[in-house]
Amino acid sequence: MITLSRRITALNRGLFACAKWLIYAIVLLMLWEVLSRYVLSSPTSWAPELATLIFGPFFLLGGPYLLHLGGHVAVDVASAKATGRLAVGLKLIGLVLAAVFGAILLWFSVPLVMQSFSYGETSYSAWNPIIWPAKAFLPLSAVLLMLQALAEAIDVLFEPEAV
Repeated sequence: MITLSRRITALNRGLFACAKWLIYAIVLLMLWEVLSRYVLSSPTSWAPELATLIFGPFFLLGGPYLLHLGGHVAVDVASAKATGRLAVGLKLIGLVLAAVFGAILLWFSVPLVMQSFSYGETSYSAWNPIIWPAKAFLPLSAVLLMLQALAEAIDVLFEPEAV
């Protein structure tokens, strides 16, 4: 079980390591837009929209690994002072809530992505790109979040001294 936990965490760490580089693409796109608009007097319609479409995967792929790092917003009033079984119980409750959130996100996002794909949905802007690939990161990140919650629960149950 610990091996499964390590593999899930390694997957999310790897995706996070790749996704963090997307911020540079976003910065370059916005820089190009500013230069095009103010220096060349020729603003683009695609650069800000592409930056927005890239921001979704950047944000969503970081969430599951952030759960491993403990970087999500948490109310530590009770859990900061908890020890032993109470600390383990509180940690597990938080992980169940994270998994439930992932399940709800998955439940509602899959039909949206499928509908977007089947309609060939576009952004209806001047550039008009298809947007289902960006939307597809919602269910993917939901699955990754649920897997990471499972990995963390395995760690808590099999290595409770680390809590």
